[in-house]
Amino acid sequence: MNVRIILLHPLIETKMRDKMLDYDILQMDETTIQVLKEKDKVAASNSYMWVQRGGPPGSPVILFDYDPTRGAEVPKRLLAGYKGWLQTDGYAGYLGVGAQEDVILMGCFAHARRQFDEAIKALGKSKKGKIGKAGQALSLIRKLYAVEKDLREEEATPERRYKVRQERSRPIIDELKTWLEDNRAGVLPKSKLGEAMGYLTNQWSSLIRYLDDGRLEIDNNRAENAIRPFVIGRKNWLFSNSVRGAKASANLYSLIETAKANGWEPFVYLTKVFEGLATAQTVDEFDLLLPWNLKSAAEPAG
Repeated sequence: MNVRIILLHPLIETKMRDKMLDYDILQMDETTIQVLKEKDKVAASNSYMWVQRGGPPGSPVILFDYDPTRGAEVPKRLLAGYKGWLQTDGYAGYLGVGAQEDVILMGCFAHARRQFDEAIKALGKSKKGKIGKAGQALSLIRKLYAVEKDLREEEATPERRYKVRQERSRPIIDELKTWLEDNRAGVLPKSKLGEAMGYLTNQWSSLIRYLDDGRLEIDNNRAENAIRPFVIGRKNWLFSNSVRGAKASANLYSLIETAKANGWEPFVYLTKVFEGLATAQTVDEFDLLLPWNLKSAAEPAG
């Protein structure tokens, strides 16, 4: 199996990564991984698995990359040559990429919403029923998500999404901005509400960029959903023994999650791709193994 996993590398690093970077919308997230035998690090220290989700409609690509650090140099390396929108949760490690001329950083309203949820929880049971400032902000954010729900249900085109957002979402955004300006001054910065308002203020220009293009998302949830199977799996296998093992895990998760995103049942796809890798030699033969190219009579994943 190890030899087969090594064979996946050119398929992922040349074909799948090129496909992802060629499209102009990309989402990223990261989570921890523990590697027992890692140079210059103790076994209990954290390393990181970075996930990238991109690719054109109909051919989504999800890539996992192991790195010992969470530093800003990692997304710069992974996204070398990329031009387009980059959506994240606001982690400062992405600012270096966002500072590049051809990259536009986007924010995540799901994170803003969670911050205000936490502010309400911090009030305690006796005050949760009261609307309060946190409730006012949360109500407006929920209205933005109600617009997105309607657009999903009608399977709106990007052009339709752009139009509806200008008509319905932008006035809500303007109201949220006014609320923020009117209410922030009297709130303690280190309180839960203060932290939520600070996040909203600091991320504002990035958060509202989804209004600029109907193809964009209101949040980074697709990247977070892509990384979730890894997080759940980590609860069972706990750690990687070596760097080589961590990289092998990244390759497998890249292939499995990309296959799932393209409608494949993972076991069926992996069986076919490993069979094809044994004989693939030309560029065209490797191309045929990509999830959006490989044909099958098998039932797609539900």
